[in-house]
Formats: sequence, C-alpha cells, structure tokens
Amino acid sequence: GCALGAVACALGLRDPERPELAAGVRPANPYRGEDHLQRIHLASILLVIPQITLWTFQLVWLQVGRGWSPEAAGALVALTQALGGLGRIAAGVISDRMGSRARPLRQIAGAAAVTLLALGISVGLDWAIAVPLIVLASCVTVADNGLAFTAVAERAGPFWSGRALGIQNTGQYLIGTGVPPALGWAITTFGYGPSFGATALFPLLALAVLPRADRHYEDESAIAARPASNLATGTRNGEQDT
Repeated sequence: GCALGAVACALGLRDPERPELAAGVRPANPYRGEDHLQRIHLASILLVIPQITLWTFQLVWLQVGRGWSPEAAGALVALTQALGGLGRIAAGVISDRMGSRARPLRQIAGAAAVTLLALGISVGLDWAIAVPLIVLASCVTVADNGLAFTAVAERAGPFWSGRALGIQNTGQYLIGTGVPPALGWAITTFGYGPSFGATALFPLLALAVLPRADRHYEDESAIAARPASNLATGTRNGEQDT
C-alpha cells in the first residue's frame, strides 16, 4: 500500500506556480504582529487529544468494557474510521459554503465537548448508548483537522505555508505521542468513563483559543495598496480584524 501511494504521488503530484512578488517586496512573516496562526496551532493541539484518545482506546474498550469479540470490535472501528473520513469531507464542504473556517471550527469544538461529556457519562453508567456515542464522538473529534490545516495555509500564504503547516502537524504529533500512555494511566486509575469524559475539557479550551474570524494571506504590496482608512481600522479582506 505504501509503495502504491509513493508511485501515485510521484506521478500525480505537481507543485503549483508560485506567485511573483513585486520588486523589493519581501513576504511578510504571518507570525509577527498577530497571534492568529499561533491560536490555530494551539487549538489544533488541544483538539487532537480526544481524537487520539478515542481512536487508540475504542477497540480496547469495546472488548474489555462491552465484551465484544475482536472481530466485531475491529469491524466497528473500521466503520468509524470510514465515517470519520466522510465527516472531514462534509466539514470541508460546509466550510466552503459558509465561506469561513473559523466558524465551523468553533462549532466542531463545541460539539466535541458535548459528545465527549455524554460519552463519559454513558460509559461510566454502562449504558448501551455508549457504543453509538463513541462512534459519533470519534467522527466529530476528527472533523476539524482539514479545516484547521486549510485555515493555516490560507493565512500563511504561498511563501510561509510550508513552514506553517510543518509547525501545525509537528505540534499535533508531538502532543499525540503522549496521549496513549497518559490516558492509559488515567483509564487504569479512574476507569474508562471518567477518562473519556475528562477529555471534553480540551475542546472547551480550544473553543476559548480559536479565532472568531478568518484571516487570509496578504503580501506587502497588497497591504501598501490598501486605503489609509483600512490600515487605521485594521480591516482585512473586507472584514474587521478581531
């Protein structure tokens, strides 16, 4: 599978044309003078914690907590992964139609907090609804990935997007490596229900961190061409900066 993927990438991937900058213009550093990208990075790190929690321990919980066979548990995990992939695409379609990344990101964070809390309660009380809830929560907690990735690229622009996307993924993976052992300890100490429910805190924190408005790339020549009134009020792409 990896070999086929490598061949497909070698044959199919092409770099887009990089836009030309005006003479003497340097691409602006999107990390300077604002914290928009930093907030998306931090929120994405917070949102990936429940995602990795569920995708790591769903299989084990179904067998240990619900008494499912490995085959049945594996089939449900496979279905969950497929639904999660469709959920990401749906989130992207909705985001395009809304014309925003920030608003659906915030909505997904809120939905993740609610579903995770409901999952923790239902698992702790051993309710049968916990099984469909863990599928739902697993799908909701992965729906933000593509939106955050796109928001980073759109803000960073063609001259900084490689670095910005590298920071985005590296931060998530670094934190992600610590989630399975940390949650494994929590589950051993407190049980599945409290441990799953406690991860609802991270989407709530992400909700507090996420920007309320989108920001898009502008090079120095575009900024210089803006009317003085826009520069004074901080408007960008027709929207008020927040």
